[in-house]
Formats: sequence, C-alpha cells, structure tokens
Amino acid sequence: MKTTDIPTLDRLRIRDLAVRCRVGVTAAERAKPQEVLLTVTLHADLSRAGRSDRLGDSIDYKALKLRILALAEKQRFRLIERLAEEVATLALADRRVEQVDVVVQKPGALRFARCSEVEISRKSVNGK
Repeated sequence: MKTTDIPTLDRLRIRDLAVRCRVGVTAAERAKPQEVLLTVTLHADLSRAGRSDRLGDSIDYKALKLRILALAEKQRFRLIERLAEEVATLALADRRVEQVDVVVQKPGALRFARCSEVEISRKSVNGK
C-alpha cells in the first residue's frame, strides 16, 4: 500500500472555548467557578459534508459546545485530566468521530506560569 492510499481523517476544531467550572484539588479552588480554556479536535470523515453543504452530513459543533458547557457547569472536578476525559467521552458519543484530542488549559494555576495544561487523545471503540 502506498502512502497515498492511506485514508486520512479530516479535523474539525473548537479552539479556546472558555468554560466556567469548579476544578481543583483543594476545597478553596473548587469553592467558586474558574475559567478554563478547552480546545477540542474531532477527527472524522467530513467529505460528505464538503460535497453536500448540509449540516446533517457534518458534526454539529454548536450542539457539542452546548453539551460541553452543560457538563462543565454541572459537575465538579479535582483534576483537569478528568474534565478532559469527560469532554472526550461526549465527543466520541457521535459515531462519526473516530478520534478526539482535548486540551484543557487552567490559567493562573501555577505562579509564574501562564497556565497549566493537559492534552489527551482518545479513539472511538466502534472498531474504526
């Protein structure tokens, strides 16, 4: 098989989504919502949507954004790793998504650093 024969996935990205959530190891950190930034990259075949120009053939990233916001506002997290995992699970609920990359940035978490950050990648269990 030539490298040109290897199918590639398209990427749909939500970049720097500002989310207010309760996250932190200490009770003081979780006492009030903090802003974190999320970048979510969905790996999927978007060629059908590219040809049809129909939302129904693509992934509705506005709907995903609303589910992420609802998740973040309702739950409490000790670790940004847990928040990233929950967001990945939400994204992979759409069977068209074969892989998701989630970056969670927590500004001001460390003195003298702009932010702390975790990045995870998860693949669909749909056998793709």
